[in-house]
Amino acid sequence: MEFKDYYTSLGIDRNATQDEVKRAYRKLARKFHPDINKEDTAEQRFKEIGEAYEVLQDTEKRAAYDNFGKDWQAGQDFKPPPNWDNGFEFNGGGYTEADASQFSDFFESLFGARGAAGQQEPFARQHTHYSGKGQDLHAKIVINLEDSYQGSKQSLTLQRPMVDDSGHVITRPHTLQVSIPKGITEGQQIRLAGIGARGMGGGTKGDLFLEVSFAKHPYFATDNRDIMLTLPIAPWEAALGSSVPVPTLGGTVDLTIPPNSQTGRKLRLKGRGLCSAKLSGDQYVTLAIMVPKPANDKDTELYNTMKEAMSFNPRSHLGV
Repeated sequence: MEFKDYYTSLGIDRNATQDEVKRAYRKLARKFHPDINKEDTAEQRFKEIGEAYEVLQDTEKRAAYDNFGKDWQAGQDFKPPPNWDNGFEFNGGGYTEADASQFSDFFESLFGARGAAGQQEPFARQHTHYSGKGQDLHAKIVINLEDSYQGSKQSLTLQRPMVDDSGHVITRPHTLQVSIPKGITEGQQIRLAGIGARGMGGGTKGDLFLEVSFAKHPYFATDNRDIMLTLPIAPWEAALGSSVPVPTLGGTVDLTIPPNSQTGRKLRLKGRGLCSAKLSGDQYVTLAIMVPKPANDKDTELYNTMKEAMSFNPRSHLGV
């Protein structure tokens, strides 16, 4: 997927004001509108202009795009960085000028109704209020698995995009004290009442919803509330059975390996997943037998002894 330089598409500088973005779009949209311009490339150019404007005219989308886009050039092979929108506040927005299906895969991967990983993106959420209450805001935060397992209190700094007096998009940081509930899972939200946008006509503030994402762990993965771990074991531990130490989020525990275990066998540690007051998860350990490499002549001799003494054919089920 190619990176799209939206500033180049509109022919403007990255420091352009919001008014300059609007003027550039209107000028180019008139020039390349398919009803006026009959060149073969006009329609495609018109779509590119519309896509660029869809992002740059929106204060929040532009701020997030600028945050990671400064290190990329048009046409470069691109993959959205993990949690690229972490720490930015958004109000939901939605599309303004066109159906998103007309836009590129690049746009869809960042601002589409569903992101590349299948997770709901903050740009697709929109809450309408008729009582004067301020708009709800959304942000994604990245926490460690240990924060969910134990529950924690954290100081988080979020970026709230806005337009300054000169018409430029800026981000203003603000710091919040947040309690991470024990057992919260990826994709769940933490609601902070009264931390959203100001209400109209003296109405109450909206709320801030923090969508939780987990930082990559060196050896654990998650499946909702369950914790997944691949555990290397020695051939003799698998063949004879053994008790081996296993890391969990709550500390090291001993796991019994049944005799004659094979690579891929899955064992459960009950209650060792992400547990809240009402719901609990488990830890699943998948065995992976590691064959030791002969380090000297004695090791090689041992392997030859096993070869001669054991009538073992791992390919017997294939008929060979």
